[in-house]
Amino acid sequence: MADAAVDTVASVPVAVIGAGPAGLMLAHLLGRAGVETIVLDTRTRREIETTQRAGILEADAARDLVETGVCDRVLRDGHEHEGIELRFGGRPHRIHFKQLVGASVWLYPQTDVFIDLADARDRDGGTVHFGVKDTEVLDITTGRPRVRWTAPDGTRHEIRARYVVGADGSRSMCRDLVPEDRRVRYGKEYPFAWFGILAEAPMSGPELIYAHSEHGFALISQRTETVQRMYFQCGPDESADAWPDDRIWETLQARVAGQDGFRLKEGPVLEKTVLRFRSFVQEPMRWGAMTLAGDAAHTVPPTGARGLNLALHDVKVLADVLLRALGSAGEAALDDYQPRALQRIWRAQNFSYWMTQLLHTAPGSTPFDLRRQLGELDNVVGTRAGRTYLSEQYTGWPVGSRG
Repeated sequence: MADAAVDTVASVPVAVIGAGPAGLMLAHLLGRAGVETIVLDTRTRREIETTQRAGILEADAARDLVETGVCDRVLRDGHEHEGIELRFGGRPHRIHFKQLVGASVWLYPQTDVFIDLADARDRDGGTVHFGVKDTEVLDITTGRPRVRWTAPDGTRHEIRARYVVGADGSRSMCRDLVPEDRRVRYGKEYPFAWFGILAEAPMSGPELIYAHSEHGFALISQRTETVQRMYFQCGPDESADAWPDDRIWETLQARVAGQDGFRLKEGPVLEKTVLRFRSFVQEPMRWGAMTLAGDAAHTVPPTGARGLNLALHDVKVLADVLLRALGSAGEAALDDYQPRALQRIWRAQNFSYWMTQLLHTAPGSTPFDLRRQLGELDNVVGTRAGRTYLSEQYTGWPVGSRG
């Protein structure tokens, strides 16, 4: 297919594969600096913006959406959360981020981040092609990489770029372009999953609730005043169709029950999904003229709310590196990307793993394992050092932090 004729040829400094938040934010940041991009995605815009995904944004990520001119909707429609609640042993325990580390997070769904970024690209005249197929990335070990793709109308096109960015998600095609004998993939599969629901119900609490109980883990999140997102631990092969509404609510209520009489506010279940857990990192994050960003390079369990924030941090670093590479620094500037990105990635992998093992009940767990978890949770909420550690990790690390 690579030798087939093409209908059009376009030249831009940077071609981006993947029009999720990572790819669109990179295109936006480069566009602000006067660097033209073309962004491609196999999904339609409607497919992306109707895939419901939760979202917790670090304060830095929310600030970037506003200060770089994407949109200020996060401030109007998002909800600032100054902490979270840990429920265990039948009692609630508040972790007050703002008091402990002077930071907060924003509840703002990833779908809304995508919509804001896609609208900003339209507003600014950026080129984004949705619903493409047969995408090929060629010649990335040369100074003249090419991208070929087929438009929804069947026409074939070619992009000639100086650099290519693979931001094409957890099923990335771009990551496979790094030769097998030159890449290392680190990963862990978890023996449980999250059963997630979207429910038409009032909020059960003002902030996220992470619940640990003898019945298993649950996370109570929010979406709007009338629609809520909630999760509970289940087996990785569980079928969503096997769970009627009454069974779902019975399970969730049991996992948040406590001595304070707390109960969730129930309502019709609008959506049911099973979300499997995986930790993954591929190195290197650069091969020739191609770099990887976001889920194409790494995946974290959702427990610590790191995935979207990591992706946005990747492209913030990458935009800086690419601008220097396209300027006087030349290609040597690309060498800075991986070490700068990986420090945060492995911090996030550690935190996500820690939160996951802290709150979930692994298959085959013994009474000792349960009591040990309770001891660790007591250490977290019962000491200032424990509360501060959780707050620092959850709210993220400013770009100027140590290292």
